[in-house]
This record gives sequence, C-alpha cells and structure tokens, in this order.
Amino acid sequence: MQSYLNIVKHILENGIEKTDRTGTGTLGVAGVCFEHDMSEGFPLITTKKMPFKVMSTELEFFIKGITDKQWLIDKKCHIWDEWANPKKAPYGHDEESKKRMAEERDLGPVYGFQWRHFGATYDNWDSDYTGQGVDQLKYIVDTLKTNPSDRRMLVSAWNPAVKDQMALPPCHYAFQVTVTGNKLNLMWNQRSVDVMLGLPFNISSYALLLHLLAKEAGLEEGRLVGFLGDTHIYKNHLEGAREQLTRDPNQFKLPKIETENFTSIFDWSSTDTVLEGYESYPRIKFDIAV
Repeated sequence: MQSYLNIVKHILENGIEKTDRTGTGTLGVAGVCFEHDMSEGFPLITTKKMPFKVMSTELEFFIKGITDKQWLIDKKCHIWDEWANPKKAPYGHDEESKKRMAEERDLGPVYGFQWRHFGATYDNWDSDYTGQGVDQLKYIVDTLKTNPSDRRMLVSAWNPAVKDQMALPPCHYAFQVTVTGNKLNLMWNQRSVDVMLGLPFNISSYALLLHLLAKEAGLEEGRLVGFLGDTHIYKNHLEGAREQLTRDPNQFKLPKIETENFTSIFDWSSTDTVLEGYESYPRIKFDIAV
C-alpha cells in the first residue's frame, strides 16, 4: 500500500533522532495520518509477508477481553511473550527481569479488558469479570443497530488509573466508529507507532475489526483512518525500511477476506475469517524493541 510506504518515506527523509524507553533509539516525526478505502481491498501490506493468522488471533484475544498470555501462546501467537503485568514481574532489561516477564502469564488490564470491562477492579488473568465495568464494545454494537448516526461510538483502552498494572500502556489507545450512508468507518488513535513492525499489524487488525462490525450491523465497509502520534522507525529497522521502499506496492493486488457463518462479533473466532488471494514480497525480519 502506497499510503503506508509514504509514511516510511516521510520518516526516513524528515525524521528526528530520539532516545527511547527501550534504549534502541528512533528516527521519528510527530503526527501522521493513515487512510484507506476498504473497497480497494483488505489492507494487508504486500511489500513484505505478513502473518494474518497471528494478527487475527490477537484481535480475538482483545474482543474476548482476555488477559492471559498463555491463551495466545497456545494458539501460536507470540506477540506478547516478552511482556507481563509489571506488578507481578517488574519491567527490566536485565536477564533475570526478562526471565520473570517471560514466565508470568498475566498481562494485566490491557486492551481487551478495557474494551469489555472498563472501570472494573482488576485482580488476575483467571478472575471472572462477568458484568463488571463498562462493556464499551457492546455499547458500540448496540448503538450501531439502534442509532447508527450517533457520533459517540468510541472505545478507549487508555485508563490512567490502572496503566501501572498493564504489561504495556496501550499504544493504540482509542477508536471511533461512524456510519456515512450505508458504510461503516473506523478511525483509531495511536500514541506510539512502531512503523516497521507494529503499524502493519495495527492497520490490518483495525481493518478486520471494521469488517466484523460492518457484518454485525449489516453495513458496507467504508474508510479506515489512523491518527498517529509519535511515529517512528527504530534505528535497528532502518536498513529493512529502506529495503521495503525498493519494493513495488502495485506488484501484488491487495487480498480479500471472507467471514462465513457469522452470528455475532462476540462469538467470532479468528479461524472463521479466511484470507483470500494474498501474495507478497518475502518477509523482512524486524526485531521487537522491548
């Protein structure tokens, strides 16, 4: 997608060097907008190979409000392996801290917990939170069916009261849904954007969420927009970023996705959605900055 590559190019040409929490160092800019019309295809980038199953599994994890890292590991999704609830395994770069973080399965009240139980008192990954807190995702689904012109269909994962319990305070911290005509649009906000590793996942994850919400509401898929804050490329990703810019985004068409036997977003499993016609350039390895 040219819209994604334009962001990469903009940072390489205009980015400012910064230090960061991980100690890796970044080249970054402040404030970027990503835009995509879903009628052009599913926005899974083709200038490097992307693992659709890993991304869709993480989205299911969010939708279900799960906070157990082992649930992801059992499904061969290893995005969160290095992270843990800092109250149980304090964050650190030393080997002992890394070991404790890897072994602790509780991630704390991260993304999906806030989507489904905002304001609930958090205890542990295996606690029962049924009926506790505000189910923001259910509010959106109900409002789409009863008052689709509403301008207050927002979900926030940013909860300052408990961010110290989260494995990682949310990078993509809020999203809004709107309906124009017969099309559902989704706009997300992101405070910190790892352009080479994280952003392609964020784009495709919110595109899949848009797809599911449109099916839930019986609407067509409209626009996907990302409002990106501190938008950066880690210094150890610069070579791969330049390599990606040499690849033609028009070499391969964007794929499509199909979700059959859909009943509700709350019953959806990542295996219900099939990726069709995906072709891409080979994978580029980008190490995660923890």
